[in-house]
Amino acid sequence: MADKPNKWTRPDAPPPPLFLGEKERNLVKQVNDEVIERIIGQTIIYYPISMKHTNFHSLYEEAICKTFLPPIRVQALIEWAAETTTNQFGIDRTSQIQIHFHKRRLTEDQDLFTQEGDFVLYGDKFYEIITLSQPKELFGQTSHKLEISALCIEARSGVFNSE
Repeated sequence: MADKPNKWTRPDAPPPPLFLGEKERNLVKQVNDEVIERIIGQTIIYYPISMKHTNFHSLYEEAICKTFLPPIRVQALIEWAAETTTNQFGIDRTSQIQIHFHKRRLTEDQDLFTQEGDFVLYGDKFYEIITLSQPKELFGQTSHKLEISALCIEARSGVFNSE
């Protein structure tokens, strides 16, 4: 019995993931791209801040006057909401949007990295990104984020000049 070779050997590399390999991630990207661009079809114009040309305060890391890069057309899923408030000065109506970007489409295909303080044009109104999050994972894999979600508030007139 001792002269028989061991038929159980350790593999050189671990097996590929059972349900989430590169092919599956590419399929999910392709399906999301087609749904967002051909079916949903909501377009925004994205104005990213130029980190190179904007003069930020050394302590607070804020800028009074921001410099923006050329605008970029982006397809995304957008949720719009409006709120009316009343105070001692009168009635105020503001709107906000929640933008759901497809992360791989944005970062790999359009080479765009979102950040708080950027502006977007949706319809005929400008919105400022105030909060960013990455709430969805691809099939529960923490290393593969699927979405970038941006909460934006309507910019008051005079705050942003697109010229």
